Amino acid sequence: MKSIEHVRTFAATPAQVFEALMDSKKHAAFTGEPAEIDRKVGGAISAYGGKVVGINLDVIPNERIVQAWRPANFPPGVFTVLTYALAADGKGTKLTFTQHAVPDDAYAHLDKGWDERYWQPLKAYLEK
Repeated sequence: MKSIEHVRTFAATPAQVFEALMDSKKHAAFTGEPAEIDRKVGGAISAYGGKVVGINLDVIPNERIVQAWRPANFPPGVFTVLTYALAADGKGTKLTFTQHAVPDDAYAHLDKGWDERYWQPLKAYLEK
């Protein structure tokens, strides 16, 4: 198992970044794929039309999101743990992202996928 860590800065407030990640319609708008997100702790998450599912483990609005998350192609019962930490950074937001318990054979795909399918489209969405 491996861990992924990405640090990105967005020209948006922590509240705007949080809402893009946790609001079903905004999430779908920046990813271009259907999303259903129950924002409360214990709430279910579905992104990319059900290709990714999970549950919220901890939610502190505008500060932190912790989720147990799995793509549909993971073996049954295998989850990774994601943390999105948000902090005001000058006129924007510093997002520190970690994903723990990533299966070795999924690491390269997921590491690249976060940049291509999340950070780049999120930046374009927030900074338009």
